[in-house]
Amino acid sequence: MKKNILDEIDTKILNILQEDCRKSLDEISKTIDVPKSTVYYRIKRLESLGVIEGYYAKVNPKMLGNDYFTITLVKAKYGPGYHKKIGRILSRIKGVWAVYYVLGEYDFVVLARAKNRENFIGNILEKFINYEEIERTNTIVIVDIINEDPRVDIEHLDQEKISKKKTD
Repeated sequence: MKKNILDEIDTKILNILQEDCRKSLDEISKTIDVPKSTVYYRIKRLESLGVIEGYYAKVNPKMLGNDYFTITLVKAKYGPGYHKKIGRILSRIKGVWAVYYVLGEYDFVVLARAKNRENFIGNILEKFINYEEIERTNTIVIVDIINEDPRVDIEHLDQEKISKKKTD
């Protein structure tokens, strides 16, 4: 039987960091009632395993004038390694903040932010259209964001999959 990569202490630390990654080791230590050194070594271990990939400020794009949000479905021309090549091309376009390779009628889902409709069309959509490898697109404009939460539900993780990734 495989040993779980995350235990209750790891889970508590991850939940705290997802809520506010500016919490000090001392604050985390007091909250979960373990020594500060344990918190430090657990965080370093989670970083080295790739469970924690980085620490970021959650910036409100609307406050910076980027309040035109879109989802664009992209159909691409098939070929050897096309999904990696086209995925890299799409992800380098300024304003694109997520690219997903998907199965179905379309090959990619692209999430983008722009200042307005004209900015989206001129700086993002035109680039999609001008790439020879892209056959067609279908863009959906997001009118209102009801919920957007980048945090991971740590309590319901599949420990077996996590342990397997550790050994790969």
